[in-house]
Amino acid sequence: MIFDDIELLIKNGAKRAGYEENFSVSFSAMPKLCDFQCNDCFTLSKKYKKNPFEIAQSIVDNIEKNDYFLFEVAKPAFINVKMTDKALSKIANSYLKDDRLGVPMHEEKQKVIMDYGGANVAKALHVGHLRSPIIGESLKRLYRFLGDEVIADVHLGDWGLQMGLTELQLYLDGKLDYYFKGVGKEPKITLEMLNEAYPKASARKNNDEVFKTQADDWTLKIQRKEEPYYQIYKKIREVSVKEIKKHYSELGAEFDLWYGESDAQDYIDKTIKIIEDKGLTRISDGALVVDVAVEGENIPIPKTSEDEVQRYKNPMPPAILKKYNGGVLYATTDIATILMRNEMFKGVDRIEYIVDLRQKNHFIQVFRVCKMSGISPEKQSLIHIGYGTMNGKDGKPFKTRSGDTIKLEDIIELLVDKAGQKLKSNGVKYDRALALKIGVGAMKFGDLINNVDKDYVFDLDKFMAFEGKTGPYIQYCVVRINSILSKIAQDEGEFFISNEEEREIIRNILKVNSSYEICYKNKTLSSLCLAIYNLASSFSTFYNNHNVINQKDEKVRRSYVALLKLVKKKLEQALNILAIDIPQKM
Repeated sequence: MIFDDIELLIKNGAKRAGYEENFSVSFSAMPKLCDFQCNDCFTLSKKYKKNPFEIAQSIVDNIEKNDYFLFEVAKPAFINVKMTDKALSKIANSYLKDDRLGVPMHEEKQKVIMDYGGANVAKALHVGHLRSPIIGESLKRLYRFLGDEVIADVHLGDWGLQMGLTELQLYLDGKLDYYFKGVGKEPKITLEMLNEAYPKASARKNNDEVFKTQADDWTLKIQRKEEPYYQIYKKIREVSVKEIKKHYSELGAEFDLWYGESDAQDYIDKTIKIIEDKGLTRISDGALVVDVAVEGENIPIPKTSEDEVQRYKNPMPPAILKKYNGGVLYATTDIATILMRNEMFKGVDRIEYIVDLRQKNHFIQVFRVCKMSGISPEKQSLIHIGYGTMNGKDGKPFKTRSGDTIKLEDIIELLVDKAGQKLKSNGVKYDRALALKIGVGAMKFGDLINNVDKDYVFDLDKFMAFEGKTGPYIQYCVVRINSILSKIAQDEGEFFISNEEEREIIRNILKVNSSYEICYKNKTLSSLCLAIYNLASSFSTFYNNHNVINQKDEKVRRSYVALLKLVKKKLEQALNILAIDIPQKM
């Protein structure tokens, strides 16, 4: 709204100066000089064939004088805008009285299905499963905060080859004799059994073609719900989902739906018929496929350096709907899932997938088939938000020293232990729940401050620091404000600007509010993370330079209380969007 006010004042001034134009305003690139700037006079100089500085000056000379904004021209032709103390104070006081703290909701709200989490049944969760729930949960909360209706689906991988591999290995290890040979008691499927069976089977399939073929056939029997294959499958799924829910709960990820690929099974035949009826399929080496490449398409091969010549792969390969033996693949279930979602939830505007960036081509294939066949309506957006990898300090995907993939439960315990050490060094008694909030918050902030599509380094020492651009620094800022408020009378008065540190705090609050829309459009939370770091940092400067607790002037004290409460509420609001809990002490 502040941008709108400034742009309207400039527009009206330009109109009086003889220019019928619209203008755009942004935060200043040089905040020490001004708060906002307008650069449009450079473009106008070409249109009106006039000196851009003269245009800017004539516009500023015709802007209506007011108590809130000061306009001046800076060479070569910038219109600089400063907010007065009266304006900053008015904004701060209005935000304090607003439940949303000055963040407007979207007028046009959309219905969104978000697909994130994506853990695989029968496989232990590992470090590669971290980014999807972290990013997805925060985007979900952001969308809802801005007014969208969001349905979050964990979409478990529970219908693919890993199921056949796991069951077959359990069978060969003699763990399923009760079902197939009628020997002994019915076994209890345990997590330990699955954690042993799947890795063994996964390694074996790469070197044993007979075993791989057997696993394919076993998977097909599960998908056809043949017994006892399907009965065993349900037991494996139950054990796995219980463990998955536990770990996602520790990460603060909450889902409306706990569906999986298996839930789309009843839509497979209908999906394939729709695609066949459109004349989109053909047989290739016994498999049913859909050609999705477009004319002139080449797929860029990622460069290893900026100086490398860009090379390209062959055009997009076809999407495979059915294998040679009639079994379905991930693409088939993903397409069927989109059909299922559109039939279950009417009027869906967007379906978003938060999945590894390396799955880009898979989603291009799936989305194209859905659009070509009409399974996805023309106006519906299908979006893949691809994220980069979490790497170790060596720049390679984060693994143990022996080269094994690190389990998610080990990562969580690593975070808890590190946070516990920090608490102990600060003289705070160890509490696992407290350490979990700090540790997981540190990891989330360390992830989300990066652009989603970028790789980043998992640096636990850096993430856990209580200073700098870290989660604990932001958490500690709220803890500190709560501590200050507990020591002084909390009756707040009208907030009024009295020093530069307060001005900087209000400017940063404006930037926090602006960052929500930036994050929504770019589908990454990095702008919000940076904005709240700057807000927390400016509050720290204010607190270090001003005596808040022992302030004798009643009017100033009440103004300080109002400021503290506003900063606290803004940080709490933002941390809630980031799904980062605030501890009571640190």
